[in-house]
Amino acid sequence: MAVTQRRGRRIMMTPDELDEFLTTQGTCRVATVSSDGAPHVSTLWFAWDGKSLWLYSITRSKRWSDLRRDPRVAVVVDTGEEYDDLRGVELSGTVEFIGEAPRTGEPYPELDAVERLFARKNFALDEMPHDGRHAWMRLTPEATASWDFRKLASL
Repeated sequence: MAVTQRRGRRIMMTPDELDEFLTTQGTCRVATVSSDGAPHVSTLWFAWDGKSLWLYSITRSKRWSDLRRDPRVAVVVDTGEEYDDLRGVELSGTVEFIGEAPRTGEPYPELDAVERLFARKNFALDEMPHDGRHAWMRLTPEATASWDFRKLASL
């Protein structure tokens, strides 16, 4: 995964910090390109497996249709209220659609671990509830940019 930031390297997250951050945060903002070229941003829950960001989207959403047409995406995960508490990461690349769409729970070994991870994180369950309306996308980032303004105090 390429680190794309030139400025702000002193406040970027280390790989371990980035992994911990993405493992513990709950929501992300997904930016897609609409058919007319306009940007579209929406919020989703996600799971991070240490390598890829997994997005579970409603298949009848604008986000889903945008990404089916053009799978390029930028995703931001961030937190903090005060300036010196801001932290976040932007991940960008191309999504891959994994499993059946919509997902009904048919056996799909590639989704076993991520569905357990997602269900525990977001529903406090050991098994993923399938509603026949959502499906999986995987973003293995091609580029990242991160920031942790808490590091400014030591500069």
